[in-house]
Amino acid sequence: MVKLVFLGPPGAGKGTQASLIADFYKVPHISTGDILRSNVAERSPLGIKAKDYMDKGDLVPDQLILDMVKERLENPNAQNGWILDGFPRTVTQAEEFFKKYESEGEEAKSSSSFHVINLQVPDDVLVARLLSRKREDDQEETIRNRLQVYYQQTQPLIEFYQAREQLIIIDGNNPIETVTNAIKQEVDKIT
Repeated sequence: MVKLVFLGPPGAGKGTQASLIADFYKVPHISTGDILRSNVAERSPLGIKAKDYMDKGDLVPDQLILDMVKERLENPNAQNGWILDGFPRTVTQAEEFFKKYESEGEEAKSSSSFHVINLQVPDDVLVARLLSRKREDDQEETIRNRLQVYYQQTQPLIEFYQAREQLIIIDGNNPIETVTNAIKQEVDKIT
């Protein structure tokens, strides 16, 4: 059963890889951004609460995001595995997810019931990739700042997963197919 969380800085290719791996293993690729937008659009009870925060310009609280993710993981198509993209983003979210996820089901005592794929790519490559998209907000200084913020926020998260022996580091500085194959090799070792 494939249960993975994808981490990686902007431009590392985590969305691309998460989608390819989800397709290969026939499990849903679950993006927290998509879950949030879907709940708001459907005016679900959680979506209505989230919209209240969003309308005020506030961040949606961790607990609300966690509840949405938990609800999504209870969907029948996620019962045989899943790929999470964009969640958890902080140690607080990871701890809460770990508690909720690990406290339920037959794998409750196993810290390795899901694993984390961390795509590593050198900053200069990330900057070049993001600049090549030619988006208005993708200026080199802005990109480098986003990377710094990402590393500051994510390093504790990486340490959290390392301590639980859930972290799998993948060299994302390769062609898409090479990265995909490297992920598949690692996933096959743990499933």
